[in-house]
Amino acid sequence: MTDTLLRGRFLTFHREPTGAEDASAHTYVEDGAILMRQGRIVATGDYADVAATAGDAAVIDHRPHLMMAGFIDTHIHFPQVQIVASWGSQLLDWLNGYTFPAEAEFGNAQHARAMAGQFCTLLTDHGTTTAVAFCSVHKASADALFSEAADRNMRIIAGKTMMDRNAPDAVLDTSQSGYDDSKELIAAWHGKGRASYAITPRFAITSSPEQLQMANALVGEHPECYVQTHLSENHDEIAFTAELYPDARDYLDVYETYGLLGKRTLLGHAIHLKQREVEAIAQTGAHPVFCPTSNLFLGSGLFDDAGLRAHGISSGIATDIGGGTSYSMLQTLNEGYKVLQLQNQSLHALRAFYWITRGNADVLSMADRIGTLDPGTEADIVVLDPRATPAMALRMGRAETLAEELFALQIMGDDRAIVQTYVAGAPQKGATLHP
Repeated sequence: MTDTLLRGRFLTFHREPTGAEDASAHTYVEDGAILMRQGRIVATGDYADVAATAGDAAVIDHRPHLMMAGFIDTHIHFPQVQIVASWGSQLLDWLNGYTFPAEAEFGNAQHARAMAGQFCTLLTDHGTTTAVAFCSVHKASADALFSEAADRNMRIIAGKTMMDRNAPDAVLDTSQSGYDDSKELIAAWHGKGRASYAITPRFAITSSPEQLQMANALVGEHPECYVQTHLSENHDEIAFTAELYPDARDYLDVYETYGLLGKRTLLGHAIHLKQREVEAIAQTGAHPVFCPTSNLFLGSGLFDDAGLRAHGISSGIATDIGGGTSYSMLQTLNEGYKVLQLQNQSLHALRAFYWITRGNADVLSMADRIGTLDPGTEADIVVLDPRATPAMALRMGRAETLAEELFALQIMGDDRAIVQTYVAGAPQKGATLHP
């Protein structure tokens, strides 16, 4: 297979920037090159240096665009692709009115596979190369998503949702079938190619104590898997959880009691936390996930990023399609900036782009594989055009620094700013994946 050499400006992060002027946290090269071979990055550096060792590699010149590691979305709902922008309810009504009817259709394997193709294309069109996804309760939905991702050699972390109560019959399993289906999916997909499995009890309201005990059994049997669920997104949700689990100290204690917290646990939303919950998250190493477009759209509340960071907690950031309103991690950063501004907190551009690349990779304990442009990592790369629209081009006429350019992308960018997305070295935009 011929090597490929990408030429253009590039930016990659070594650690989280401590501030807007922390240049040592990243490497930025004006005339740079990324050499790719068999789905991995072989070398990066100045174009002249890398090209001298690249032999007969095919050269793709992306100048003057900016190359970065592909974006990572740490919380997204695959079966909600057709209910994005469904008008106006808060969480529990939204689930019953839109989510559960849509997810019921994913028991049909043909429908699930058709939606999986469109879902993955939407991700890569928006620059996302890795996603942590909830599937529906149906085993077929997870098989469809894993199959589609495998066809594209795309890194995916996903799981069949487990939910055995407080929802329509068409989207319910049982504690035993949820365990059995998850066990079969883990055997079929986890660690195969670029797939990882996430044990996925939707949230405390839709899982009985028996089901959470089964989820605990899966964690004990497969500690290498992730756990994903929801926590403290909405006040009514928290109150209902307290009714269902009257002996729990708080919402988080439900998951704590059943041994579901750890360094591979992702807690979607985590907005309305008590002090004890914050301390327990810090102690267990679990990771909240900030979903700004969803939190604003559903009126759920404001994520306290600074408060969590003060306790040493590392949070992910994500779109939460379809409560979230955009597949774009750039638009996620845009709304995230505003959520934090409302609380007198800040999100400078360098930290923002660290967060959706290496930062989310660190949350997933995968920075040795994704989230950077380091040699040896997987060749997931996004190419960005900060002048993609007339308004962006006009703004860039006054930009003088890399940070200003990044901030313009953060606030004004969307899929139009994505020139190309490479997944394991293969270009995705404009590709014909299913003849």
